[in-house]
Amino acid sequence: MELEEFLRQTQAEVRGETELLYPELVFAEVVMQHMAEVGMTFEPVVCHYLHTGRGNVGTLRLSGYAISEEADQIDLFVSLYAGVDAVTSISDADTKTAAEQCIRFLTRAADGSLLQNMEETHEAYGLVLNIRETYENLDQIRIYVLTDRLAKAKNFKTREVKGKTIKLEVMDIERLHRHWSSGKPRDELVVNFAEASGGALPCVYVPGQAADYDYALTAIPGEALRFIYEKYGARLLEANVRSFLSVTGKVNRGIRDTLRDDPEKFMAYNNGIVLVADEIHLGKTDDGTPGILWLKGMQVVNGGQTTASIYFTKKRNPEVDLGRVRVPAKIIVLKSKDGPDEEALIADISKYANSQNAVKMSDLSANKPFHVEMERLALSTYCPDGIGRWFYERAAGSYNTMLAREGSTPAKLRDLKEAIPAARKITKTDLAKYLHAWDRKPHHVCFGSQKNFERFMEGFKEVDGQPAAALPTVADYKRMIAKAIIFKKVQKLVRPMFPAFQANVAAYTVSILADRLGPKMDLDGIWIHQDLSMQLQEQITTWAKGVNDVLHYSAEGKMVSEWAKKPECWDAVRESTYSAPMDNIPEMR
Repeated sequence: MELEEFLRQTQAEVRGETELLYPELVFAEVVMQHMAEVGMTFEPVVCHYLHTGRGNVGTLRLSGYAISEEADQIDLFVSLYAGVDAVTSISDADTKTAAEQCIRFLTRAADGSLLQNMEETHEAYGLVLNIRETYENLDQIRIYVLTDRLAKAKNFKTREVKGKTIKLEVMDIERLHRHWSSGKPRDELVVNFAEASGGALPCVYVPGQAADYDYALTAIPGEALRFIYEKYGARLLEANVRSFLSVTGKVNRGIRDTLRDDPEKFMAYNNGIVLVADEIHLGKTDDGTPGILWLKGMQVVNGGQTTASIYFTKKRNPEVDLGRVRVPAKIIVLKSKDGPDEEALIADISKYANSQNAVKMSDLSANKPFHVEMERLALSTYCPDGIGRWFYERAAGSYNTMLAREGSTPAKLRDLKEAIPAARKITKTDLAKYLHAWDRKPHHVCFGSQKNFERFMEGFKEVDGQPAAALPTVADYKRMIAKAIIFKKVQKLVRPMFPAFQANVAAYTVSILADRLGPKMDLDGIWIHQDLSMQLQEQITTWAKGVNDVLHYSAEGKMVSEWAKKPECWDAVRESTYSAPMDNIPEMR
């Protein structure tokens, strides 16, 4: 798909969700969720803040944020949305100004001045309070400018704010399109070892014969690995089954202690890391032996803990000498051109290579029988019109791969997108969210897509070697799609109703709907109509207002998004009184 067509598709998605009420925030949510899915950021939260400056006090601006689980890394986002349907340039001055406005927000949040006149009910209050209280302990701060236009500069020079280094990046429509087209954000990761370590890395290189990969062995200087992680951060670990856990774990403490006390013994003690890459470029080292000059699409599939621990140990203990550290590395250079096959190979490499910390099977769930069967059902089950279908994205990027493979001509691509539009794509984490909300577990949903998905997959653990649940049938599949239709419609209705915490309100509203009307709901009828009646939509709107009220007053001053994660919150919402259901809802049996 060309850039301009991708732009139009993105705009259609934004407009379909917003009805033009809050397009800049919906655009921000679309981009932030994509970045989270591909490992570029953490679980994102839409959060609008705009204060127009007067005199010497400049404008402050924010569209969303994402905080790491350890609360030691934070990403801030600011949206510059124009709603253009043709590829249009945006000046570096505009994107830089937006970044400066977000820096100003960060600065005033960190020094506490922003809290002085902010109401506790403001959606940004909890974030501002969090920044003020944890700023000194933050190890990484990034600001992303999100725009539907074409920016020349994709990043700006880092800034220093109250003793912290702030990275400034631009996610424009071109960069977003590159991610969408490839399905692999690692395409942007080009590691030049002349830059990272001063020259080619000595290696043993074994070209593959009939295999799907080539193979290389090397040792990466500790300072080079630190430099690479500093430059790319969590994106380097996108194919890893785990993200960095923290230095408090037993293994990571051992890594830290070895780096600090016996750096020259690190290579002897450490099992090393396993990398995958899309391309490798070989050259010569200073002594003429074979060496690796650069890797494209480099990913750490085993050794994410080692990599991140090296970076954070040096950051927290500047006296550590990484010049004496070498990290053994095995490199798999992928040769497969088939996206799903390649991703399956990466998952298997990650599964069998990881041994330092226990790997949860939920992290490798794409090949679980449930998801394989859901994919098969989606491919073979047509909507009632006999033309359209839903798409279950079992493997990341498979929807894009399908469009590229089957949409070989403009006409075929157009027909394919009409039959299976992006609005009917459901990812694994989407499905977990839809089903958990309907199963009256909104507090799980509010933990975010990844944690909610882990809880969802716990229901599929084998017991005594036997599957915990039978595979879904066609009838099961249709009812699951009906629940997806309900959730997506609630989300669309709720979004323009409230200025903040729409995701929490949507999840809890779906659960209230299931609690009050679920047993009588005609899910098969919803599948047939592929939509909700106006009467049911009116009922949803009415109850959503009540849910929003209960969420706020039951929080008792706590941040609603955090309170919504508690089982006690669901108890409070479920036990509250709402208006009686309408008696003319067609979906009711």
